[in-house]
Amino acid sequence: MFPFFDTNFYYITGAIQVICVIHCIRKGNQQKWIWIIVFLPLIGGIAYIFTEMFSRRDVQQVQANLGSILNPTGTVRKLEENLRFSDTFNNRMALADAYLATGETSRALDLYEGSYTGAFTENEDLLKQLIIAYSLQKQYEKVIPLAKKLYKTPSFARSKTHILYAIALEHTGNSQLADQEFKGMNVRFSYFEARYEYAQFLQRAGRAQEARDVLKALIDEAGHLSPRERSLNRQWIGQAKEELRRA
Repeated sequence: MFPFFDTNFYYITGAIQVICVIHCIRKGNQQKWIWIIVFLPLIGGIAYIFTEMFSRRDVQQVQANLGSILNPTGTVRKLEENLRFSDTFNNRMALADAYLATGETSRALDLYEGSYTGAFTENEDLLKQLIIAYSLQKQYEKVIPLAKKLYKTPSFARSKTHILYAIALEHTGNSQLADQEFKGMNVRFSYFEARYEYAQFLQRAGRAQEARDVLKALIDEAGHLSPRERSLNRQWIGQAKEELRRA
């Protein structure tokens, strides 16, 4: 069916029109815009939103976000220029994060390690990014002391860095402690990524039935999640199903 005959289309268009007209009247822009919005409700409304309701900074931010997705190389080059112009902690972190996101882990580590000095040795964002980068390069022995710095922070218990800490413990010969960390994250109806990784740990430890039990619990609980929670955890639920099919 064509969108012009879709009730949802009319509803959305009408909502845009009403919002724009109200804003137009309040701002005193009716002479310039009111007829455009009335006779071209969708096109006129969108034009009005971007011209009168969004600031130039808002539009530039949207463009920047799209640019980073569509042209990551261009974004990296811009961040490299920023760092050459001004060698600050924030500029080094921004460029290192971009390197990490585009798979240039070694270059990211050079910047993270170069920033790990003085007061910044306690910077939580830097510690987290170092843990991620070292884990990607399987430098597990370097993960553990960094993770211990974050261990008592409020966000650590349910963080990606906690998972990476447990994996690092396993790969440095501390499987019993790794098991304890994973068990602490194995909470029903929550933290699906950690629990999926726990099942992987159990598989590597030769505890296949325990691994299956964890995966089955994930799948069973998925049916009781809200749509939003199910969407957020779709990756881990899907991978749990795939693991059980292969078992």
